[in-house]
Amino acid sequence: MSPRDLSSHGTHVASTIAGGQVWNVSHKGGGLGAGVARGGAPWSRLGIYKVCWVGGRCPEVAILAAIDDAIEDGVDVLSLSLGGSAVSNAVPWVTTVAASTMDRSFPTLMTLGNNEKLVGQSLHHNASVISADFKALVYARSCDVKTLASRNVTGKIVLCYAPEMASVRPPRVALRDAINLTTEAGAEGLIFAQNAANSLTSLAACEGIMPCVLVDFEIAQRILSYRDITGNPVVKVSPTVSVVGKEVLAPRVAYFSSRGPGTLFPAILKPDVAAPGVSILAAMGGSYVLASGTSMACPHVSAVTALLKSIHPDWSPAMIKSAIVTTASMTDHLGMLIQAEGVPRKQADPFDFGGGHMNPERAADPGLVYDVDAREYNKLFNCTIGLLDDCESYQLNLNLPSISVPNLKDSVTVMRTVTNVGPVEATYRAVVDAPPGVTMSVEPPVITFAEGSGSRSVTFRVTLTAKQTVQGGYTFGGLTWSDGGVHSVRIPVAVRIVIQQFVADTS
Repeated sequence: MSPRDLSSHGTHVASTIAGGQVWNVSHKGGGLGAGVARGGAPWSRLGIYKVCWVGGRCPEVAILAAIDDAIEDGVDVLSLSLGGSAVSNAVPWVTTVAASTMDRSFPTLMTLGNNEKLVGQSLHHNASVISADFKALVYARSCDVKTLASRNVTGKIVLCYAPEMASVRPPRVALRDAINLTTEAGAEGLIFAQNAANSLTSLAACEGIMPCVLVDFEIAQRILSYRDITGNPVVKVSPTVSVVGKEVLAPRVAYFSSRGPGTLFPAILKPDVAAPGVSILAAMGGSYVLASGTSMACPHVSAVTALLKSIHPDWSPAMIKSAIVTTASMTDHLGMLIQAEGVPRKQADPFDFGGGHMNPERAADPGLVYDVDAREYNKLFNCTIGLLDDCESYQLNLNLPSISVPNLKDSVTVMRTVTNVGPVEATYRAVVDAPPGVTMSVEPPVITFAEGSGSRSVTFRVTLTAKQTVQGGYTFGGLTWSDGGVHSVRIPVAVRIVIQQFVADTS
C-alpha cells in the first residue's frame, strides 16, 4: 500500500501525457519502435493520486477520495486510466476513450522449408532467442493441454491455429495460455494465429525464452498447407523490424476496446472518441516499453485536453470535450472509412469510436461547440436515486455532442444548442446523414451568427421518425453543421426502433 507505482502502469500513462523529450529510446532498449519519445503536453505539471493496488483492485472509495483531493489541489485535467469490465465510464461529464491502432507495425519474416516467405508480427528485441537455423514445425490446433500432450514439441516451433475458437476465447486469453503451455512443453518457438494481430504486448511472456509470432488466419492456413504436403516441415523465424508510415493501414479500433451502448445510461452515447492505444511506447520502470489498452488511449486525450485548455482558458470542460468529439475523423489516412477489429472485422460505428478518431489540430478551431452548464449534471444523479421523473427526456436533451435514442417509438424531437467559438460572422447549414430506417430533420436547417446580434448561441431541434414499425437493432448516422469552409462540426447519431408491446432481445 505504498505510493510507489509497482506495476509502472501509472508511469506509462503519465509519461504519455507529460513526458519530456527523450532521444534514442526503444522497446526495452532493443531497437524496436526506436526514436524520440515525448508526452503530448510536456509542459504540464503532474499530480499523481494512487488508487489501484496489487491484484488490480481500484476501490471506488479510493477513486472518489482522489478526485476530491485533486479538486482541492486545483487540478485542471483528471486522467483516469481505469474502469470496470463493461462500459462503466458512461457518465456525460467524462470523455470516454476508445483505443485505436497507429501507423507502426513490427513485421517478422518466417521462412518455410520450401523457401516460401510469410510475415507476422512480433517483438523480438532479444537476439539470443533467434536462431539462424530451421526448426521442426508442429501443428497443435488450439494448443490446449490435451493436444500438446499428444505431440512432441520439445525443441520445435509450434503452430497454434484454431479459427473455430475465435468467438469462444478472447485472443489475449488464448495467447497467454498458449505461451505458457508451449513453454512448459519445451517448445523453442510459437506461431499463434488469431483474428487480430495487435496483441503484441501479450508477447512479453516470450521475451528471453523463445520467438513468438502473431499471424492472421490466412497466413496460418498457408503454413498449415505447407505442413500437410511435406513429410518434414521446418520453419525459420527472422528478427523483427519496425515499419512506420503510410504503408501501415491505420487507425483501426482495437479489438479489446470497450464498445457501446452503455447499459447504465443508453441515451448517453459512449465511447466519445478514439485515440491511439495499441503498442504505445512510454516510460515503464527504468526503460521504455510498448503497452496496449484503453489505459494507453486515455492519456492521449488528456494531453490534448490540457493543450486546448491552455489555448482556450475560458472554455468549459464540456466545450473542450465537444471540440474533440465534433472534429474527430471517421476515415483513415487513405481516406477510407475506419474499421473496427473483432470477429468479424467491420466498419467502425459510434459504439466503436464515438465521434471518430481524435484530430487535435482541428479540435483547436472547432467553429461550434456544445456547452453544458455543470449544474445540469445534477439531474443525472437525481435519476440514479429516483428523484427525477422524466429521466429519459433529460438524457435525450442533455446538450451533448451526440444523439442516442435507444427506444424510438414513432417519433421523437430532441433539442441541442451550439455556441459559436469561431469567426463572429458565420453561417452554418445542417448536413443530415439519417440512420437507416429513420427520417431525420433539423429545424432550423440554417443558423447564422452576426456581430452585434447579442448571442453567440443558437438552439435547434432534431426530429427522428421511424420509417417502419419494427423491433430493430441500432442504426447509425450523423448531423454536421458546415460553414462551407474550414469548419465541419459533426455529431454521431445512434437510434434503435422498438415496439412497446413486442417481446424481443433489444441488446
